[in-house]
Amino acid sequence: MKKKIIVTLVCVGIIAFVVFKLATNKKKIDEKNQPAQLEDVRIPVTAIPVSEEVQDIELIKTGMLAPFKEAKVLSVTSGNIQRLLFKLGDQVRQGQTLAVIDTRLLEIDLQKAESNVSKLKRDLQTYTDLLEGSAATQEKVNDIRQSYNDAQNLSQQLRRQIADATIKSPINGIIGNKAVEEGMYITAGGEIGSIVNLSQLKVEVYFTEVEVYQIKVGQKIKLSTDVYPDKPFYGTITFISPQANQAYNYQVEITANNDKQTPLRSGTFVYADFSRTTPQKILLIPREALNASTQDASVYIAKDGKAVLRHIKAGAEFGGKIQVTEGLQAGEQVITSGQINLKDGKLINISK
Repeated sequence: MKKKIIVTLVCVGIIAFVVFKLATNKKKIDEKNQPAQLEDVRIPVTAIPVSEEVQDIELIKTGMLAPFKEAKVLSVTSGNIQRLLFKLGDQVRQGQTLAVIDTRLLEIDLQKAESNVSKLKRDLQTYTDLLEGSAATQEKVNDIRQSYNDAQNLSQQLRRQIADATIKSPINGIIGNKAVEEGMYITAGGEIGSIVNLSQLKVEVYFTEVEVYQIKVGQKIKLSTDVYPDKPFYGTITFISPQANQAYNYQVEITANNDKQTPLRSGTFVYADFSRTTPQKILLIPREALNASTQDASVYIAKDGKAVLRHIKAGAEFGGKIQVTEGLQAGEQVITSGQINLKDGKLINISK
């Protein structure tokens, strides 16, 4: 009996020893397989401060052409459109009939109103004569006179509505929009179309405080477009805003004739050359600091030992440097090399 107990204990001990050794080996293997804990790696980069310099900037502004005149054609009265006398793109002149509203019901109402006016006019004459013979009261005559005046006003109103049913062009120009079709019902104040006058064009541009004092109303301006790259146009400054907007810029309007041989359309981008330069204080960074093109520009700046991605708005180029119009401030450290290894928030080490 004792022999069996001893054998059992020995077996249990052996099993326990094997389990212990397996557990120990597994722990060592797990520790060995764990990835090594890497210390934070700092990416070496170079950086320079954003500089603020005075540069001679050419006064060339980009603007968009707008019609010299533009007008919506509205219906003064309500009704069905009996006749529509224009198509998209038609050349129309001021006072030309564009549409006619159905006035048959108004004409019936006008006949009734005029018949009532005639009747009340006779009644007024009759009772006025009776009043002179003391056969009628002044109050009765006054009541008939008031009814007669009201009937006259109604008749005049109906005549005006019938006259307004003929819709005419308010300006010379081209039909640029057609909002209705013949037979449709339109309410008073409803739009039937729009007219644009492109015999002349307007260009709207904006000037800074430094720039606006270098121009004046009546000054001749050279205009150019990508549509006709070899064809210059000439306009005149017709308006300079006396007050700056919220961005501290001044609106300037240039008016130019539209050449029939090389016609321009509303919405075309143009370049206005004011044929002079102005010294301006601007922010500049090296071109190599850009992560992409100037159209979608961004840079990394060094801040608190990290690379911070910053989207910017790029301007003109000055001898290998790029103007920054938005997104940076003077003195900020912009990274000029090592960007290929960077991400937003990555630790960096600035090389001297």
